[in-house]
Amino acid sequence: MISVLIPVYNYNITDLVKDIHGQISDCKVPFEIIVLEDGSSQENINKVISSLSHLELISLKHNIGRVAARQELCNKAKYEYLLFIDADVIPKSENYIKNYLDVLNSNYDVIYGGFAYNTIKPKPNFMLRWTYGKSNEEVPAKIRNLKPYKVTISANFLIKRKIFNLINSKIDYKGYGLDNYFGASLKSNQIKVYHIDNEVYHIGIEESVLYIQKKEKAAETLITLYRENKINNHQNDLLKLFKKLKRYKLNYIASGFYKIFKNLLKRNLTSSKPSIKILQLYRISYMCYFDLNAKTI
Repeated sequence: MISVLIPVYNYNITDLVKDIHGQISDCKVPFEIIVLEDGSSQENINKVISSLSHLELISLKHNIGRVAARQELCNKAKYEYLLFIDADVIPKSENYIKNYLDVLNSNYDVIYGGFAYNTIKPKPNFMLRWTYGKSNEEVPAKIRNLKPYKVTISANFLIKRKIFNLINSKIDYKGYGLDNYFGASLKSNQIKVYHIDNEVYHIGIEESVLYIQKKEKAAETLITLYRENKINNHQNDLLKLFKKLKRYKLNYIASGFYKIFKNLLKRNLTSSKPSIKILQLYRISYMCYFDLNAKTI
């Protein structure tokens, strides 16, 4: 009935898999759990779970990337419904699996469960990721359903196998930040998407410096997809703003702003009280800068 698919790279998923396995076993439905170690250098840490029933642990010698890893998991899966879960999360509810099973036979092709963050603040050098997650990713389902293709976080979603193949098999870009592209592709193909309050806690948050780098890579991905006309039908506010700035030639000003003030912006973003408004300013100005200087970066 359901295949639980977990791609992992150098992360201990013992607690996650034991939680999922216990919940789904209690539901008395046909299932399988497939874990794909994507070129991990510490795959032995996860071998403790290999004795669990209906579980397959696959180890790849070389890292093939997020998109290819998920496609490999899909190819290995034997059931119609695929539940993708990232390695650095843990279900918020003891009824996490049951909540998905309750909507399994709905008229929707994709079900997003949502994201949550601990209320306890992390150490100062992790505050940016936590603050952004709390403000922009921890969104109730009733809000997410107003624009169903906007907050499409792939760390926790259920999808029909044929739909996943339709969308994922067409992604030939290996950059970071492809959730927006996946969501835009769902919208372009008129795939029925629904959001429920069935969150997972994001526990593997990055340090602020690394998260800024990831946001830069995501911006580069967005610009590249925009240039190649692969992300026209979307609900991404940042890309809408970028296109508006470019239309009125204000992208040159934004690019110059980034060049002059980037270090000052980073000083706030790596502080113990980062501003999400400043992060968004950093992101849009970097997008404009990258777009104008991509050949020389």
